[in-house]
Amino acid sequence: MEAYANALLYAIPFFFVLVIFEIAYGYFIKNQTHTLNDTISSISSGLTSIIKDSLGLAVILISYPFLLESLAIFSISETWYAYLLAFIAIDFASYWNHRLSHKINFFWNQHVIHHSSEEFNLACALRQSISNILGYFPLLLIPAALIGIPYKIIAILTPIHLFAQFWYHTKHIGKLGLLEYIIVTPSQHRVHHAINPEYIDKNLAAVFCIWDRIFGTFQEELDDVPPVFGVLKPAATWNPILINFQHLWRLIKDAWRTNSYYDKLRIWFMPTGWRPKDVKEKYPVKIIENVYTFEKYHTASSISLQVWSAFQLVMTILLMLFLFYNFGNILKSNGYGMLVLYGGIVFVGIYSYTSLLDKYKYTIIFEAIKVVLGLFVILTFKDWYGMNSYFQYGSLLMAAYFVISFLMTIYFSYIEKIRFSSKSVTV
Repeated sequence: MEAYANALLYAIPFFFVLVIFEIAYGYFIKNQTHTLNDTISSISSGLTSIIKDSLGLAVILISYPFLLESLAIFSISETWYAYLLAFIAIDFASYWNHRLSHKINFFWNQHVIHHSSEEFNLACALRQSISNILGYFPLLLIPAALIGIPYKIIAILTPIHLFAQFWYHTKHIGKLGLLEYIIVTPSQHRVHHAINPEYIDKNLAAVFCIWDRIFGTFQEELDDVPPVFGVLKPAATWNPILINFQHLWRLIKDAWRTNSYYDKLRIWFMPTGWRPKDVKEKYPVKIIENVYTFEKYHTASSISLQVWSAFQLVMTILLMLFLFYNFGNILKSNGYGMLVLYGGIVFVGIYSYTSLLDKYKYTIIFEAIKVVLGLFVILTFKDWYGMNSYFQYGSLLMAAYFVISFLMTIYFSYIEKIRFSSKSVTV
């Protein structure tokens, strides 16, 4: 966990700077691919995911070291070709994991967050899952285990392989000639994120596009079919935590409502989007029929709310960087439970400020939970996870932040809302 936290200490600023660069570039060439609410939602989603991963909040069904010990036929030393073979094995496993996520109802829930943005940009690459709590990926690495690739190499390359998929989430790079036959490019990945009938469930590879060409899932980006992004059942919220569990909630409701016990069982393993016939007729779900005419999700936000939401995002990033910088010290001094509490406070904060963008009427409840938990930590330890050792008044600044955040949530939830309503009536 600590090694992963240290890697994120450098990765987060790097990704954030690249997103800012893309926004600036889009503004400069007058072809902006970002909207503020969507970008805040995307980056916030990435933060929730790295909290979950850095805290190890998953149930590992089977570990790679166990497979290696049980199945290895050969023993490979730590050489350059071992790293090459490992990277290919990870990419092959990633393709099939991705394909499962697109083809099976239960697994789609862990991937839908990544497709939920109705924009396509570097920020949407950060929409990663918090609902993938069953660690089954090592099962797909059986080929690597059979040839005896050391666990250390897999552990090093797995995050690198994930980070390598960031760059091609952009509309600003066209087709790349010969590279289109070797690696996954922005053009190919635009196809993957599109909901056009021609593009659905295509281009599932992560780094090497050869897997799509071999297994029949490749689709070139067509000049006369501009990609339309999102999901066929729109998320209709900026709250990434809600998006993570929307599909699962639909499955639970359908399994409960259907009269067929067989359907209650098989709904989880049927193709993505399948629903029991009786439930489908009685409880229809709105699906986009014409991808070229649907209206993207939008909520009217004042400039002050937008500025405040951007501040909350930046503050959350700073809190995460402080956590990762002090991960080992916090774990040693406060224990794993306090690390989880830290992550929980950030989770609740993200839930609160993204819900505020949705104009959710119960946002204040989650903000109240955040301020209570935050002040509890400060009053109990007379510090905020060791911040006073870096800043003399660090805990006071954090206490002030929690209180101001609570008061501003009251303002945007009630006072500004009343003022807007009054203006509407006057007009």
